[in-house]
Amino acid sequence: MQAVVPETRSKGRSTPPSKITLDRIAELGVVGAGGAGFPSAVKFSAQVSTVIVNGAECEPLLHKDKELLHHRAAPMLAGLRAAVELTGASEAVIGIKEKYTDVIDAITPLLTPGIRVQRLRDTYPAGDEFVLVYDVTGKVIPPGGLPKDVGAVVTNVETLVNIGQDKPVTRKYLTVAGAVREPVTLSVPVGMSIGEVIEAAGGSTVADFGVLLGGVMMGRLAENLDVPVTKTLGGIIVLPKSHHMIQWYSMGWKQVEKIGRSACDQCRFCTELCPRYLLGHPIQPHRAMQSLGFVGDKVQLIASTLYCCECNICSLIACPENLDPKTVCVQAKPAARENKLFWNGDTANVQPHPMQADRRIPMRRLISKLGLTEFRNVGPLVDRELTPRSVTLPLKQHTGAPAVAVVAVGSKVKEGDLLAAPAAGALGARIHASIAGVVRRVDGESVTIEA
Repeated sequence: MQAVVPETRSKGRSTPPSKITLDRIAELGVVGAGGAGFPSAVKFSAQVSTVIVNGAECEPLLHKDKELLHHRAAPMLAGLRAAVELTGASEAVIGIKEKYTDVIDAITPLLTPGIRVQRLRDTYPAGDEFVLVYDVTGKVIPPGGLPKDVGAVVTNVETLVNIGQDKPVTRKYLTVAGAVREPVTLSVPVGMSIGEVIEAAGGSTVADFGVLLGGVMMGRLAENLDVPVTKTLGGIIVLPKSHHMIQWYSMGWKQVEKIGRSACDQCRFCTELCPRYLLGHPIQPHRAMQSLGFVGDKVQLIASTLYCCECNICSLIACPENLDPKTVCVQAKPAARENKLFWNGDTANVQPHPMQADRRIPMRRLISKLGLTEFRNVGPLVDRELTPRSVTLPLKQHTGAPAVAVVAVGSKVKEGDLLAAPAAGALGARIHASIAGVVRRVDGESVTIEA
């Protein structure tokens, strides 16, 4: 293993960043690096009192955000100060699990007035932004609302690193873990295939394996090893194909529906452990299960699905019958929207459940329940020279409309050159070349560059 990538720091407090504007953030193509990829220039145009850095990283086996807080603190803090200035916030809070004492000890001397660390419990889903906002501010985001509704903006650690570096987003930090020879956090070119990234972690330790993208709890099954890395991918989890989690994500909707209709005994465990229900939101997964054909008015039953955060606690932790309430909720959401079953209650009356703080899932218990204890729970950030022969950059790596290509086949590009941009007036983000080379393919979905 090569040494951890060093961070250049001046002695004492880090120096203030140069002026970073919303236009500059848009120009760099910065989006949320840990979620749906919401364009950061739009997010930081909100005026709020608190900027919250989400360093909770509660997906099992992932270490990317913690590693960046430790080894990329200077650009992260530069980006954070820019976010505070742009939003007019009076304070910034870095949320990180209390068990990472080495990271907290390293970053604390670098903090300037108005920035503090919030120590978080080692539970799931500590990184859900609704849970995090409540832990930091004591305020509940209303159902269907956003953090700005309670005076906050939540941002990913890597998003701030990208802002602080003040250059086009061409690389992605991610953790490769599970059945690999070297669990590791790497910086890889956007558009590199996940198969090449797995090889950079020493390859799989098993011959027949599946890959979960994003995480074990909220990820998705990779169709093949040619899937490209995007700006939002935070983790690659390699597991034997026989592993329960690969089998779980391989189930189709018809199988989920058939088993759920016949086996659910309405114990309510899924609802009682739901983090959004515990915050006082109108989400009850057990009623969603009723909509499969048990009893009651189906339209009213699916009203309980719209505010599901898809954390998977109901399916992977709570249900004693090994059913899938989360997928039932996801499938019912379009019908709930079509029937306009939106919450219209009084925000002031949204009150957390009395047991809200006591029904969180300890990470050690989560890892055991998911069958992940055999895999090393580490992911150090290392410097590794990665030179893919080609990259394929999807034109939609963000919330909003796909970007529109501004290059043609045969164009020569350098790393950082603009490949695609949002259409006029459309919500979206710019996409830049992640390697130097020649554009070999351009279609409505992606741009491929050959080195």
